[in-house]
Amino acid sequence: MLILTHTFIRGINCNLYFRFSFIFMHKILTVLFVLLFVNYSFAGKISGTVSDEKGSPLAYASILIKENGHGTTANQEGRYSLELNTGDYTIVVQYVGYAKQEKKIHVETKSLQLDFQLLPQQLNLNDVVVKSGAEDPAYAIIRHAIKKREEYRTAVDSFTCEAYIKTLLKTRTLPRKILGKTMDSATWKQMGVDSNGKGVIYLSESMTKIAFKKPDKIKLEVISGRESGTAGYGFSFPTFIDFYNNNIEMMGGQVAPRGYVSPIADGALGFYKYHFLGSFFEDGKEINRIEVIPRRKYEPLFSGTIEITEGDWRIYSLDLMLTKESQLELLDTVKIKQIHYPVTPTIWRTKDQVMYFTFKKFGIDAVGNFLNVFNNYNVTPAFKKKFFNNIVVRFDTGVNKKPITYWDSVRPVPLEPEEVKDYKVKDSIFSYQRDSSFTKRYRDSLRRMQGKISLKNVLWNGFTRSNYNPKKWTSIQWQPLLKQVQYNTVEGLVLNTEATLSRAYPKVKRELSFTPHLRYGFSNGHFNAWGTLNYNKRSFWWDNSNAGDESAESFRQNNFSISGGKRVNQFNKDEPISPLYNSVVTLFFNHNYLKIYENYFAQFNYHGSSQAGLKYSVSFLYEDRVPLENTTDFAIIKYDPQKFTPNYPFEKIYQQFIRHQAFIAEVSLEYQPGQQFAQFPRYRVPLGSKYPTFSLDYQKGIDNIFGSDVNFDKWTFAVTDDINLKLAGQFSYRFDIGGFINDKSVFIQDYRHFNGNQIIIASKYLNSFQTAPYYANSTTASFYATGHVEHHFNGLLTNKIPFFKRLNWNLVAGSNAFYVNKNNNYAEIFAGLENILKLFRVDVVGSYLNGNNGQVAVRIGFGGLLGGKVRSN
Repeated sequence: MLILTHTFIRGINCNLYFRFSFIFMHKILTVLFVLLFVNYSFAGKISGTVSDEKGSPLAYASILIKENGHGTTANQEGRYSLELNTGDYTIVVQYVGYAKQEKKIHVETKSLQLDFQLLPQQLNLNDVVVKSGAEDPAYAIIRHAIKKREEYRTAVDSFTCEAYIKTLLKTRTLPRKILGKTMDSATWKQMGVDSNGKGVIYLSESMTKIAFKKPDKIKLEVISGRESGTAGYGFSFPTFIDFYNNNIEMMGGQVAPRGYVSPIADGALGFYKYHFLGSFFEDGKEINRIEVIPRRKYEPLFSGTIEITEGDWRIYSLDLMLTKESQLELLDTVKIKQIHYPVTPTIWRTKDQVMYFTFKKFGIDAVGNFLNVFNNYNVTPAFKKKFFNNIVVRFDTGVNKKPITYWDSVRPVPLEPEEVKDYKVKDSIFSYQRDSSFTKRYRDSLRRMQGKISLKNVLWNGFTRSNYNPKKWTSIQWQPLLKQVQYNTVEGLVLNTEATLSRAYPKVKRELSFTPHLRYGFSNGHFNAWGTLNYNKRSFWWDNSNAGDESAESFRQNNFSISGGKRVNQFNKDEPISPLYNSVVTLFFNHNYLKIYENYFAQFNYHGSSQAGLKYSVSFLYEDRVPLENTTDFAIIKYDPQKFTPNYPFEKIYQQFIRHQAFIAEVSLEYQPGQQFAQFPRYRVPLGSKYPTFSLDYQKGIDNIFGSDVNFDKWTFAVTDDINLKLAGQFSYRFDIGGFINDKSVFIQDYRHFNGNQIIIASKYLNSFQTAPYYANSTTASFYATGHVEHHFNGLLTNKIPFFKRLNWNLVAGSNAFYVNKNNNYAEIFAGLENILKLFRVDVVGSYLNGNNGQVAVRIGFGGLLGGKVRSN
């Protein structure tokens, strides 16, 4: 449920520029559908404004129809509207901190103006006398609320309701250049910002039906969704925030993986101080207002007010905030307002919820909110057999095809003037672009906008150029030359070139692409050329039948590739050291860790995935493997005692391998049981599971095919998982076992290599050994095992240290090990700090090799809120 919530927030905040770019492109690359009819009902419309005693609007005030429990929420300007059948009603208006107001009305078919002016809640403190040293009465109220917490958290066995969800993101300031990328005026206009960088850049609304059953079964049915300027579904997932839980997860855990302590959690008294502000009466019930104050800064705690009913000790409403002192990452502030109401005499639920957030970084000043209005609660629903299954979110086939008249009839919250303008302008632009996409004039204008190819593009920036022809879509993508330059002791200076030519086939929803690679080594004079032909499943923005399915190909894979030619590979195909890092250590420190060989090859790959979430791949590889020798010892800084090592895994083999041929077949499977999905009209999106991911890989070296000299059978089984322990941090692990069933003829390229690392830059976490040699422990044993564990404390412990708690640097610790036999084993333990500048991680590693003391070393890599994404990508 919250997984997709955090996906959206991550897009907005972790990489805001790319989110902006995505929104801009999304508006060009989708199609808008509109139905030609809608059902109307005869009803009377009431509308009005909600303001305070000075006439200032009360944003998102709650409006409730007392007779049936239905309601709405005012917009940011305090305006609201309701459509009601003829009859008598009582309209109740609430706003946190203000006295509730009721008005009785009679509705006819004509419109009725009904305004409310709320007065600040008059709190009663006359009967409360707090003597010096005595406990504040708020503590007794909170203790009662804590005792009742579990009862109210599990109060209903099941329920259904409807939710209206509106999401808004707008900028107050936007620079022309973000993270080195320049945005021109055309981009700003498409985004919807004015010349000052101010405007709405994302707006969506949706209607969703929600079904829940204990202990954790949930199903969402998205009835309708709308996204400004696109044919997308909008942000259709309610952000349930239940303060009866001990730990409150915000935005799917991305803003803070540890979560936040609820003011009425079981251990809340150890985290918060409370101050009784007074009480008031509504509908004969006394309501206590309590100020919530964190005991310590830089802890995952809220501040603000919470209102608790007297006697039954329920949450009545709350107004709570998170700031940087709450260990809030990336966002500057998050504010949550909730109002609860009785759906039965004994059961209360959240009626409406608003979550505001602000962001101010990199010159971007942005604000946004998520508004959820819940209606039509049923706490005694009857579900059909097997109603709850692995489909937790289902989108109606017409989810994004509702006309504007439909939204005007069902929307419970009136749009703001800027929102009305945003829909009108961006939908018009999108419709024009859609309708013009097949015209030569429009295609010519898009091609001109791409600009000329400059020398800077060729050497440093790279470029992409398309013909924008929907019937024969063709594009070319060029990788910059200078960013692919390498140096090693075999080839000397290495120049690489790479480009991808793509052609779309919309009728079969496929894309054919060809990527040629050229490589030349100036020292050994070897020229290598190879290419890859991909045939992938795709959906295309100009295909009306596929509107809204832009990301389908990401989750319903069915891809083929054929490659061949002459290339250069590392002996370990996992590439334990990158060519860039090797270039640096060779030129400046005289270490040639990169060990490579040439090969003439042909390869076929097939990748697929099933609707059940099983991923599978099959490949066939032929290689004619040719040894290479060092040809240069040039270095910018030379150390006389240092000698470059031979260009083969000298730690394991004592002379260069002989030229040979290999034909290898490989099958891989990956599966995560308990996988849940969002079912879109034409594809599924996996949402994850509480279970680990299992993978199995089997390789067969087959002799006497095309002269193949290899004969072996090798298998690997792995299990991986990330476990969020909330306040205790996050625990991650990977365990592998494997071995050779048959090792009759195995060359060094096909050994089981353990990914070592001998440079200061950290290698892949959870899949390498930070101080192990690259090839010394490679094996053909019948059994071996590896283990990787690490714990991200996410602020635990470091938030007690004055300097670190302000910086949000977090502790990380763990261990890596492999075991083949008593003479071939390795173990290391490490501890470090991550989230340095939100990007970097520094570890101190101590190791043991083959039972003997190894070394103590420092490793620097990417880690933390942003760095973790760099690492994983």
